[in-house]
Amino acid sequence: MVTSTHWLASQSGMAVLEAGGNAFDAAVATGFVLQVVEPHLNGPGGDLPLILKHVDHEPEVLSGQGVAPAGATIQYFRDLGLSTVPGTGLLATAVPGSTVAWLTLLRDHGTLWPADVLKYAIRYAEAGYPVVERISALVKRMADYFTSYWPTSAQTWLPAPEPGQLHTRPELANTYARLVGESQLADTREAACDRAIRAWSEGFVAEAIDAFVKRPVMDSSGREHAGVITGDDLANFRPGYERPMSLDWRGNTIYKAAGWAQSPVFLETLGILDPLLDSVFGSGSDWRGFGADQIHHVIEAQKLAFADRDAWFGDAPDHPDLAGLLDAGYLDQRRSLIGEAASLELRPGRLNGLDPRLPDFSVVTDPVAGGSSGEPTVQRDGRTKGDTCHLDIVDRWGNVVSATPSGGWLQSSPTVPELGFCLGSRLQMVWLEEGLPSTLVPGRRPRTTLSPGMAVAQDGTVTGFGTPGGDQQDQWAMVFWLAHKLGGLNLQAAIDHPTFNIKSMISSFEPRVPEPGVVEVEGRFAPEVVAELEKRGHKVKVTGDWALSRMTAASYDPYTGMLKAAANPRGMQGYAVGR
Repeated sequence: MVTSTHWLASQSGMAVLEAGGNAFDAAVATGFVLQVVEPHLNGPGGDLPLILKHVDHEPEVLSGQGVAPAGATIQYFRDLGLSTVPGTGLLATAVPGSTVAWLTLLRDHGTLWPADVLKYAIRYAEAGYPVVERISALVKRMADYFTSYWPTSAQTWLPAPEPGQLHTRPELANTYARLVGESQLADTREAACDRAIRAWSEGFVAEAIDAFVKRPVMDSSGREHAGVITGDDLANFRPGYERPMSLDWRGNTIYKAAGWAQSPVFLETLGILDPLLDSVFGSGSDWRGFGADQIHHVIEAQKLAFADRDAWFGDAPDHPDLAGLLDAGYLDQRRSLIGEAASLELRPGRLNGLDPRLPDFSVVTDPVAGGSSGEPTVQRDGRTKGDTCHLDIVDRWGNVVSATPSGGWLQSSPTVPELGFCLGSRLQMVWLEEGLPSTLVPGRRPRTTLSPGMAVAQDGTVTGFGTPGGDQQDQWAMVFWLAHKLGGLNLQAAIDHPTFNIKSMISSFEPRVPEPGVVEVEGRFAPEVVAELEKRGHKVKVTGDWALSRMTAASYDPYTGMLKAAANPRGMQGYAVGR
């Protein structure tokens, strides 16, 4: 079964499964189609963390989160007169990791050749795909900016396609075809993948990127800057496998990426909440659902976990081991801070005997009234919050993949004309401040928001789950998880459940500002729930009834052989398919 944030991607992955491929083959095909049909949410120049479980092995993480280029130093940005990394343009480019990570997964765990899995993306890029309303609206919003500052993007996207109109991407199709052509010179499948990887990292793709970024372009600082990334940065980067962090919870082991991603927030939140769940939520037939008291406890626990994220997380081997976040004593101490009223403070904990340190940031004290759409927030200069895709795949043999590709957004960086795609802007998540776990350091990964999840139950059932949404990803996933496991809702009902999120953390996206006490809730929550939350001091924004979250999930039960999948109904794009 395949579930993803776009129906064409899901169907492409299903075609691979029906042709005899495994979950890893299908994930690669799905991922490449997502690059074509959701270019506002991800692209070849973006990032990719994924969790995979081969039927005979423990889950592992494949990190396709690219690192800071060798020339991306704090001093370099300070010499440009910058105190933060711009959220758009070329300065924010980390080494592209998504495409080489997909090819690495195919090489190491797949059964098919690059041509077999890339043919779907090539077809949609050549023949066209129906543009969703969100892309049309976004391109129209960016049209003046493209025309004035990013002419290569204007050439690719203007005039703006109307919703449902077929849009082709011939330059991108040619890029994929060249990767396939290079792979077909190999004698073995593994060598074919390696040849495609080298063509990307050391060949024509790296050469085109190296040349393109030398030309200054406008970014969100209001000035033109060239990029820092070089072809050598691409040549020196390869995705890597890692052990995930995990939490044993009520008969399930939940796996997440380590602290170079925000993923441990999910584990810490669950650890903080666990002793309170039976009394606050109930379970099974006693499940009380998400009333004001339940929402209050979840978001207060999340505030504590996100404060720890902002103080402790990063790709920083010289900083404390984040496993201490899940120690029983530490969780007890954090839980004791939850009161009956909303906290408006950032309160990171003292970890492994060390005092926390937060970055220097600004605060929004009077947030604009009105709720978010739950979809990416895009300003007219391309600054974006939360653009991402997600997919979960299970196959007949019990292999499972959960992946959250993102970055390389059409609205955040100009199109590289020879290649037909944009570079990423993930470096906006680092700090130009010495001594933090998430300080900009060449060769280190920016602390990303991307957070696929996987759980293995005592009975062997494996579930992959995740959502787009930037800082909201692990929050919406928590609502899904509690509704599914405590409330007994099936995967689809748990995804459909009304959801909510906080904005109290330091934003991962430029301009990096928290909104203390702000809670967004879908409009399906009862007015009395909203009133009670406000009585407790929460600043509640009511959004549309089906506005937040884009969860997908898939599971495999080894005893029954049952495969299950569910997709998000919000936005009418998500799609789960299987047989």
